[in-house]
Amino acid sequence: MAVGTFTRPRKLGDALAALHDRPWTVLAGGTDHYPARVLHAPDEHLLDITALPELRGISRTPGGGLTIGAASTWSEVIAADLPPSCDGLKAAAREIGGLQVQNRGTVGGNLCNASPAADGMPALLSLDAEVELASAVGSRRLALDAFVLGNRRTTRRPDELLTAIHIPAAALDGAGRFLKLGARRYLVISIVMVAGTLTRTGDGSVAAVRLAVGACSAAAVRLRGLERDLVGRPAADMAATVSEDHLAGLGADRRRARRRRLPPRGAAAVLVRRCLAELAAA
Repeated sequence: MAVGTFTRPRKLGDALAALHDRPWTVLAGGTDHYPARVLHAPDEHLLDITALPELRGISRTPGGGLTIGAASTWSEVIAADLPPSCDGLKAAAREIGGLQVQNRGTVGGNLCNASPAADGMPALLSLDAEVELASAVGSRRLALDAFVLGNRRTTRRPDELLTAIHIPAAALDGAGRFLKLGARRYLVISIVMVAGTLTRTGDGSVAAVRLAVGACSAAAVRLRGLERDLVGRPAADMAATVSEDHLAGLGADRRRARRRRLPPRGAAAVLVRRCLAELAAA
């Protein structure tokens, strides 16, 4: 029987060299990794990235954007001094498990796990987030919705490590909100999530709006058609603009379909309208 190995590099270059050499299971907070192995613990090569300082920290870039290290925890997101556009991201962070999970779980782990119900996904999508992937031969950046492909599927290659999440300066203006529907108030897997950000023009109409819905499809999705239709309208009219056609791209996450009391699109429509009303009032 093969025996797995464990390594905890202290330099990013060493971690990337290890990934280039053989496949590893990357371990950060472990809040999803360990529960999945309670009944069955496979032999696997574990690469613990918690000692890499390059993957920690939340900072503004010279151009006014925001960089979140992939190994930054959700508690660090909550405590960070962020603009009002990130209020939705902070609200999502407070919904990720209890305090123990928030203290251990990482932003990058939430994305790489690629659960349809990952609370961080809609909020980061509404901030036009990009991910940075590094390997021993170079690095690349791509939009978050191009990174997560579906349930437990991403475009990360076996030799790559997610190192950072980047939010552009243009997405940091205005206000942000996050709403979640679950079977109870705390410690619950989402039935529907909606996140949004809004930027206004000088006369109060919509300059830009970004909306994302999670837990209704194999991966969270942006409502780009609705976003386009809202630009130029008075912010107070946004909620009334939402139609069934705007939600046509949503498909049910069948794993939780039996638990729903409303059809996925019906529940999503309610939350989208509430999110837009809250943004208009911000």
